[in-house]
Amino acid sequence: MPTLIADKKKKIFADFGGNEKNTGSIEGQIASLTERINHISEHLQSNKKDFATHRGLMQLVGQRKRLLTYLSKQNLQGYRALIEKLGIRK
Repeated sequence: MPTLIADKKKKIFADFGGNEKNTGSIEGQIASLTERINHISEHLQSNKKDFATHRGLMQLVGQRKRLLTYLSKQNLQGYRALIEKLGIRK
């Protein structure tokens, strides 16, 4: 199971990072992590006893949280726009 298809990854970084080759942008990384988190969450709905995947999911959530904290300190307006666009943190 690949983490993300290359075309989907390019689209995510084009939408959130400004350019499909700008894979280092914080917004693009957060959007990519959010996509992976959503995919793994769907997997865990049907495989409730997959504890290794659950641990990986918790690591991804922690990584996304650290990146969101960094973004909120650096660019509060960008942070608010990103969480609104991704639909996280009501």
